[in-house]
Amino acid sequence: MVGMSGKKETLEGKLEELQEEYSGTKYNKATNKHLGILRRKIADVKKEIVEAGKHKKGEGFFVKKMGDATVALVGFPSAGKSSLINKIANTRSKTAHYAFTTTTIVPGTMLYKDAHIQVFDMPGLIEGAHVGLGGGRAVISAMKVADLIVFVIDVNNVPQLHMLMDELRALNVRINMQRPRLSVIETDSNTNIIMEVNKSGLSERDIIMVLNNFGIHNAKVRVQERIDIDDFIAIVTGKIYYMKAIVALNKIDTNKNYQKLADEISSKHGIKVIPISATEGTNIDRLKDEIYRALDIMTIYLKPKVGDERLMPMVLEKGSDVGDAARRLHTEIVDELQCAYVTGPSARFEHQRVGAAHVLKEGDIVTFIKNK
Repeated sequence: MVGMSGKKETLEGKLEELQEEYSGTKYNKATNKHLGILRRKIADVKKEIVEAGKHKKGEGFFVKKMGDATVALVGFPSAGKSSLINKIANTRSKTAHYAFTTTTIVPGTMLYKDAHIQVFDMPGLIEGAHVGLGGGRAVISAMKVADLIVFVIDVNNVPQLHMLMDELRALNVRINMQRPRLSVIETDSNTNIIMEVNKSGLSERDIIMVLNNFGIHNAKVRVQERIDIDDFIAIVTGKIYYMKAIVALNKIDTNKNYQKLADEISSKHGIKVIPISATEGTNIDRLKDEIYRALDIMTIYLKPKVGDERLMPMVLEKGSDVGDAARRLHTEIVDELQCAYVTGPSARFEHQRVGAAHVLKEGDIVTFIKNK
């Protein structure tokens, strides 16, 4: 049985071979795809080496999702994440004027528009987090359970955001991007690779080469939009995540040029930026609203029957219909649903009678009517 030190030596030998092959391969159009595969393999081996060098048991973070949605506060040490979670959520995270105050994940709950939004104050990341420096890989792995990332950035150190983006991209986390419409369905029969649709911009030969390199020799492939080779490889290997994010540009009370910096960030990264001061409480309500909007959720209210004033909030994805709301309450209600009465933004008048396909909007009041 190979020990941890032996495994690390084996991996280091494998890494050296891959790096030699990479450096010995001349870059041109014909070798570009092969180089992309080598980059992926080199990155994976580097990460394995970091893991093989760890001996502590229990490293990493366990995150249990609760509430209607989950938000992760992500940033470098001393960016102000702990001060921010204290402002927006029901928690008292430790704060101090030095780095690495938070060494565990601190959970809290933000109540907004009757939605219970779970907020995590993540330990600060540092440059090199993607290869495990500062426990970064464990933090980023835990972060992936979130429905939304809020990058907390010190207004006096805007390059922090660029570094965070680079760290996440190195671990195949894509921010505010849609997953390309791509499917690779492996087949049992000896069909080889069948390209049913290819709008990738990559040649069929290149796609087959990538799939073969990762042990896929019989499959039906559909690529319905353009994609670069690195993302194609990441999707094929199942190592890519698409996450939504906004930026909380913190400590604006210390920099009068904060709005110019916010505009520059938004323009460069195509990301929503909310200038705030966690210590002063500036724009905290606006940030809460932007978090709620970015989560693409809405709150409706269930009323037991017309004339009853009791209301029960229910949080749904935007675009949900009456049937979705009934299903969320209880699956049997959908089968027994005759109609519903709706009052609110989606209704043309009070107590409008609607069917299961009626699309609801924020603030609607709904009463289900079951078949007798």
